[in-house]
Amino acid sequence: MSSLTTTLLTAAAEEGHHIPVVDPGAADGVFSLLWLVIALPLAGAAILLVGGPLIGKSSEKWGHLLATALPIGSFVISLVMFFGLLGRGDEERQVGQHLFTWFETGQFSVSFDLLYDPLSALFLLLITGVGSLIHVYSIGYMEHDPRRRRFFGYLNLFLAAMLMLVLSANYVGLFLGWEGVGLASYLLIGFWQHKHSAAAAAKKAFVINRVGDVGLSLAIALLFVTFGTTSFEQISAVSGEASENTLTAVGLLLLLGACGKSAQVPLQSWLLDAMEGPTPVSALIHAATMVTAGVYLVVRSNFIFELAPNAQTVVVIVAVVTLLWGAIIGCAKDDIKKALAGSTMSQIGYMMLAAGLGVYGYAFAIFHLLTHGFFKANMFLGAGSVMHAMDDDVDMRHYGALQKMVPVTFLTFAMGYLAIIGFPGFSGFWSKDKIIETALAENWLVGLCALLGAGITGFYMTRLMLMTFFTQKRWADDVHPHESPKVMTVPLIVLAALSVLGGVLLLGDWIVEFLAPVVGTAPHHEPPLPAIVITLLAVLVVAVGVATAWFLVGKQEVPREAPQDVSFATRAARADLYGDAINEGLVVGPGRSVVSGLTTADRHGVDGGIEGGAFVVAGLSSRLRLIQNGFVRSYALSVLVGALLVVLALVAVNFA
Repeated sequence: MSSLTTTLLTAAAEEGHHIPVVDPGAADGVFSLLWLVIALPLAGAAILLVGGPLIGKSSEKWGHLLATALPIGSFVISLVMFFGLLGRGDEERQVGQHLFTWFETGQFSVSFDLLYDPLSALFLLLITGVGSLIHVYSIGYMEHDPRRRRFFGYLNLFLAAMLMLVLSANYVGLFLGWEGVGLASYLLIGFWQHKHSAAAAAKKAFVINRVGDVGLSLAIALLFVTFGTTSFEQISAVSGEASENTLTAVGLLLLLGACGKSAQVPLQSWLLDAMEGPTPVSALIHAATMVTAGVYLVVRSNFIFELAPNAQTVVVIVAVVTLLWGAIIGCAKDDIKKALAGSTMSQIGYMMLAAGLGVYGYAFAIFHLLTHGFFKANMFLGAGSVMHAMDDDVDMRHYGALQKMVPVTFLTFAMGYLAIIGFPGFSGFWSKDKIIETALAENWLVGLCALLGAGITGFYMTRLMLMTFFTQKRWADDVHPHESPKVMTVPLIVLAALSVLGGVLLLGDWIVEFLAPVVGTAPHHEPPLPAIVITLLAVLVVAVGVATAWFLVGKQEVPREAPQDVSFATRAARADLYGDAINEGLVVGPGRSVVSGLTTADRHGVDGGIEGGAFVVAGLSSRLRLIQNGFVRSYALSVLVGALLVVLALVAVNFA
């Protein structure tokens, strides 16, 4: 560690700032394999996408097996490193690994450095663990797809990019993984590009995410201009020296990037369309990779947001709007995957809300991110199993009474359902309850909105369960529901178990203490009501949502086709609360007009001026060319006329 960095760290520590101290030499033993966690899936992507066509058709037979084995290898390494980290003291849980100098110009140098600490350790387990289960599930789900090798190559690329994002020790490396995630999601959402809807959805996700990426890139540039570095460690050490306005600008730009990746308002409209990709892609995006990146960015940048309270307030506002927005959308969707996608918007909103509450909520944001990864992967893969049973039909109005036809899928999905609505004892109960409790302690209005979101969650998830597994049979005669093969149901069973048991991370405030070296600690934040009262209130609100769904859906006959004579609220929810229309009116339409105006000005102004000048020169040239005809007599006549004009001019001058 340089003397300058040591001085900065010492000064910042004296001022009370929490500084993550990284020892690059600590990457010994199993930690020396840190780079391999990224390299394994990246090698799989390279072999299957670049080497596969060269190897030939034989790769179609074993490519999916290789692609599945490599993330499992990364998971094993991550698990061993995690237990190694547990054996260290709090001050020794920051392990750095220097690989090489990435680029250097003048006095600015960016190293390809990795950072392994409690935050990245938890993300590694989630990404590689859940990601590996999704790979296993995909072996059965994509069995008959003619481009299966390419699909698994893309999955490996997705994991490698996300691992790079959470392991980088600086914002430049994070941005590399960030863009890699965007590319991989584009390739996977549009994997079935023979469908116009899939190609359009991939393009939409790519473009909207680029808007967020502009925010992140500007934030990184502003950080470099302000601090002369992009290292998390060094910026954290001196962040207190920057003005609050500068840090607020950085925080808002980081939030813009997070809104794009995590589908938060106003950059949320791509997420529901992204369901056009194969279902394992949806599970990977919603549970283990893309949408969690924004939450990671905010929590990792806690040293910025803690000194920019205005930016924190905006994070909370965006989160509250999004958690209610997504929940309302989920109430009216008949497409099972889109109903779950609306749910993801809402649940990520809860995570962003906790992150916006600062040091009181960072750990709970990550806690809910982990539990959500378990039960949302479970439910998305469960939805894929239902689609497998129903000949790829996604319309829940064509389901009904499936609990006995697909018993394993039903039971595992039910575990995810109980977890997400916050049924006592299940993982979501513990993580969401802590966010609501913290929100109420910080601001009662924000806390009430979080409570309301929990009630709406109980409604739309119960509606989904009733329409899919209960109520009357509504499938066509030529459809024969059947259970999925074991290669698909075993991952469901594992994820169902995690959905039930994920709450153990809160025992003894373990996750709070484990993340303290990264996000700091704060004195206990007293809520306005006793914790047990808040818990009972949350359960009661959820119960009201469940009961409402039972009376409106469970006790009614569900029509096979969605009724058209519905309220404005239902029409708005079906239309994603007019998110696309808002974007069209505020951004796309005006943008198209501006581009059209610039094109017209370019065509008639710039091009017209250049082409007009060329036309004038060409006209003059054609006239002058008549004089140069090659005949001597013409030239002699010209000389004679010229001489006469000169003589006449001289005579006129003399007489004057």
